[in-house]
Amino acid sequence: MNFDIIILGGGPGGYVAAIKGAQLGFKVALIEKDTVGGVCLNEGCIPTKTLLKSAKVLRLIKNSASYGIKVDVATISYDYQDVLSRKSKVVKTLTEGVKGLLKKNGVTVISGFGEVINRTTVVVNNETYTTKHLILATGASPIIPPIKGLTENLESKYVLTYKGLLDYPTIPKSLVIIGGGVIGVEFAQLFSSFGTKVTILEKQDQILSTIDDEVRQTYQRYLKKDGIEIITKAQVTEIKDHQVSYTLDSETKILESEIVLLSAGMKPNLSAFKALNLETSKQGIRVDDQLKTSLPNVYAIGDVTGQMMLAHAASAAGIVAVEAIAGKSTKFSFNDVPAAIYGFPEIASIGYTEQSLKMSNSLYKSSKFPLLANGRSLAEGNTDGFVKLLFNPETGEILGAHILASNASDLIAEVIVAMKSEATIAEIANAIHLHPSVSETVMESAIGAIHKAIHI
Repeated sequence: MNFDIIILGGGPGGYVAAIKGAQLGFKVALIEKDTVGGVCLNEGCIPTKTLLKSAKVLRLIKNSASYGIKVDVATISYDYQDVLSRKSKVVKTLTEGVKGLLKKNGVTVISGFGEVINRTTVVVNNETYTTKHLILATGASPIIPPIKGLTENLESKYVLTYKGLLDYPTIPKSLVIIGGGVIGVEFAQLFSSFGTKVTILEKQDQILSTIDDEVRQTYQRYLKKDGIEIITKAQVTEIKDHQVSYTLDSETKILESEIVLLSAGMKPNLSAFKALNLETSKQGIRVDDQLKTSLPNVYAIGDVTGQMMLAHAASAAGIVAVEAIAGKSTKFSFNDVPAAIYGFPEIASIGYTEQSLKMSNSLYKSSKFPLLANGRSLAEGNTDGFVKLLFNPETGEILGAHILASNASDLIAEVIVAMKSEATIAEIANAIHLHPSVSETVMESAIGAIHKAIHI
């Protein structure tokens, strides 16, 4: 029961760290109270993107006439149980794959809730395990705000978190979403595609507050075009009998809704290791650039740090933590983590936003290229959006990229590599891109940064 590394939590951070640790020759144990894969594989990234694909197919069929394909829109139907079944199959395939990889690499998987006694000891199901190094990857859970009637109705038949909504058996006629963050917006577009009347209630001045202003403003127009109502500066005060009460400009208003989605953000899961008394920030566990905590042999990765709560950030951090244990000098930076919203169209970003550069009085310029001027986008019928690059005009350093496009999560990849390898904006501009391809929009935006884009 003695290990070189014990990892608490089998999500995308934990299981990747476990596999990497085993590959480097460590004796590794992975403790998981539910199913390996964590929220991302089981209740987050993968199931939502699978459902969004079904919604995308439905939207395409409804719009088929624009491609010369005649379909009687009035007779289009779907079986939502089949949609859910497909989602479950995809999730099962991936989780079984992860289990296979862990077994193949010789990782000891321990099922149960792990309680950390001290920095070298963990108890699971009354069994004691010891370790030289401990990696905390316990993830995060939904924030439950102090709204009257919320706690007693949460996960009932009509008040749900993302977990419950993923398995809701039918398409609701109406949906009120409390919170205009990434999770709320993705569910809004998912259900509106199937005909649900969706209303987003956001207490801040705007939804998606962390993304580039220009991207947000354009994206909001698309949301409203889809029939999604967005109410900002709305403070929800009570939930009762399918009614959501909120105040707006000192006036109390009520919305009727078949179901309510609570999407007010996430908070780190810290209960399993309270005994360690680790140093924390406002977000979560405080770590350095090798994911080390305030205790020398304890590392924290993923959502438990409260920063960039994204699966790929957790996975990358897991590798860095294990390599640090192995004595390597690999570093991790939260500033290097890209982010995406998988709506219609997608949003992908990395680096600084334009508003943050303005606030810090940084020297920068912006170059933008619309998808409407791209041949492949026209051929595909996906002309909504643009590519926006931010750069230092004196050095050519790329400071940020913000893409609004149907495949933004793929287009952002070359900018990520360019920034990581310290390539300049000129090197993207001078790289010959395949034609016709949507990737040409990135090249054209880069060309526009130096000279003038060819096709606008």
